[in-house]
Amino acid sequence: MIEARSLTKRYGSTAAVSDLSFTIRPGMVTGFLGPNGAGKTTTMRMILGLDYPTAGTVTIGGVPYAQLDYPMREVGALLEARAVHGGRTARSHLVSLAQTNDISRRRVDEVLGIVGLADVAGKRSKGFSLGMSQRLGIAAALLGDPQILMFDEPVNGLDPEGIIWIRSFMRSLAAEGRTVLVSSHLMSEMENTADHLIVIGRGELIADCSMADFIARSSGQAILVRTPQRDVLASAVTAAGGTVSYTGAELAVRGLTEDQVAELAFGNGIRVQHLAPMKVSLEQAFMELTADSVDYHAELPASREPAEHGTEAQR
Repeated sequence: MIEARSLTKRYGSTAAVSDLSFTIRPGMVTGFLGPNGAGKTTTMRMILGLDYPTAGTVTIGGVPYAQLDYPMREVGALLEARAVHGGRTARSHLVSLAQTNDISRRRVDEVLGIVGLADVAGKRSKGFSLGMSQRLGIAAALLGDPQILMFDEPVNGLDPEGIIWIRSFMRSLAAEGRTVLVSSHLMSEMENTADHLIVIGRGELIADCSMADFIARSSGQAILVRTPQRDVLASAVTAAGGTVSYTGAELAVRGLTEDQVAELAFGNGIRVQHLAPMKVSLEQAFMELTADSVDYHAELPASREPAEHGTEAQR
């Protein structure tokens, strides 16, 4: 388990992380989300003792990372896939890491097989693609068979097969009772992988809740109803404290649950042809709920009319 309490990191007058508290629990995949510059990498570096907090504490299994006797046996981390000496082979890189934590060479071969690099174990890492480097970084994180795993952008550079593999693998690790923390900007992957979310913006906590609860906070959440008595249902919903909007042939009901809408329809003798929650994606909810925490807003290029052929002087 990872616990942060009032974690703060300042660089001069700038607060990269501010009074951040959370708990990453075992048995689930926790997604760590936030816009660029939100403080995610700084937080992960403080967890691993690579940066020291200005204030507050962060512990792994109740103690700071620096006090772990054999760190790789307690926590495995992938922060930078390319952080490997290019002249070393995949196997020699892992062997050197294993020796510092009293891990056997047999385990090196095991993790190379787990990540699919057994056939290229003798090749120098400088010839690896980004996806292969990513797999090597994951192998290093697994080396000590730790109970706590941290991954920063683990699908970066992976092909579709690799993405499906790492998604399933992370979920299987959590199912074994391990603590799994994953930071990513790929919302579609997080939606398919994470059970719980820690969301930060400008170094401060925005949300610490389940995936379902986070998405439910979005204003896009609604119940879609198709009925030949739309106006009657709209009046009943408004009287019950909900709001309605017309979406094509359907009503979009907000402020009431699916069961409440069904009960209203039944109680007013309204025939319902279709009733279902509107699907809101994690990406939609994330964009809405972090809108005030985005530091950099890019503008779309203005549309331009096609230029006429030739200038006035050329005609």
